[in-house]
Amino acid sequence: MGDRRDLRWDITIYVVCAAFAIGTAIWSEFYGYRIWGNFASVAYVFGAAHAVWLLISGSSSGGWLRSRWLPVGLVAGLGMIVPLGVLVVTRLSGVDWLITPWSWSAQPEVWVIERSARLLLDTGTPYVDIAALAHPEVNNYTPYGPVMTVFGLPRALLGGPLTDARIMFALVAVATIAVSLRLLHWPRVAVRAAHLAIVSPLTALTFAVAGPDLAIIGLLVLSGALAVRDRYALSAVMVALVVSMKLTALPAVVVIFCLVAARAGGAVVARVLAVFLGVTALLNIPVLIVQPGAFVEHVIKFPAGAGRVSSPAASPFPGHLIAQTGPAGHAIALVLAGITALALVVWLVRRPPVTGSAAMTKAGIVLAAALLVVPASRYGYLVYPLVLWGAAMAFAVAERAASRPATACAVDHPTASGAGRGADVGEPR
Repeated sequence: MGDRRDLRWDITIYVVCAAFAIGTAIWSEFYGYRIWGNFASVAYVFGAAHAVWLLISGSSSGGWLRSRWLPVGLVAGLGMIVPLGVLVVTRLSGVDWLITPWSWSAQPEVWVIERSARLLLDTGTPYVDIAALAHPEVNNYTPYGPVMTVFGLPRALLGGPLTDARIMFALVAVATIAVSLRLLHWPRVAVRAAHLAIVSPLTALTFAVAGPDLAIIGLLVLSGALAVRDRYALSAVMVALVVSMKLTALPAVVVIFCLVAARAGGAVVARVLAVFLGVTALLNIPVLIVQPGAFVEHVIKFPAGAGRVSSPAASPFPGHLIAQTGPAGHAIALVLAGITALALVVWLVRRPPVTGSAAMTKAGIVLAAALLVVPASRYGYLVYPLVLWGAAMAFAVAERAASRPATACAVDHPTASGAGRGADVGEPR
């Protein structure tokens, strides 16, 4: 019965994803989106048809052809890697910087990050001096921290299609998730977790046309995995990298610190915080010194909707809709965001995560809440909570696997049962 219920959910998921991809292929104004939609829609339709076949035939076991992982792999290949390859090649036409989104083979964040690397090499800062421009426009902005520039350095130094920043983002995302799974002793990840983290159109589309958010998410997951393996200093380094890439992920960083506090106590948290602040300062202060005004304009004011040019980030979420009503609405949206942040901090302090799965779940929740209330957000940022919730399912599998030997030991030696529980991955040491 459970198997059939899973397959019905699979059908629903792939049908919804296929509808999104087909609609994107037909109606999107962006060339890269349409290319992605054409390939991904085939993978999603196959996934739905495959699940229907398994449901009719009565079983999802019996070889790779009947595996529910088969369409997941097809989405990863045909819906992510293939369109990325096509877009990397078509980008050689050199029309990305034209004001014609129907010709873009990469989204603006890709060109902007690659430009920031060239600026860093030439001027010592990755940021354009907006105040010096007679007619500044949105593509003059680089709303990222200095670490994001690293992904553009290969293209700035070497050139060529294989140095496309999206490839660098993909490599980091895959590598950080692989290391995280290794730290968790390679748990048997559920297909449903893959649906959230990989199959989702938000992940697949981002992988093909942009990518920076996936690299950030990979670092967040790795920081959580390091924390549950008691490697707190390295976890602090990962979150320092995250906030030095993009401040959007800051709420999730707070969750990681709450996880460390719950597991290790105040003395360790103080040392971890010192590592975090030291690494963050080392990564940001050199750029801040070169041109402090530009740093604040690009990294803080522009994403907050307070820059010289308005952020184009738009969404149907309440914070953005309220901010669009005018200056008073923008102020109200900021107050709403502040109240939400305070409420989330109180929640995390009163009910801190003590396991990796709880940390990933709560990180997804706080990011989703933040996206709802901030003045400038995109619906595509929902990739953060979806992937983190998928990661939470993988952490949960690892925690259950780690608890089984302790349970068996408790049965053989009842007097040791209290000590055995403390050794679980899900409990603080």
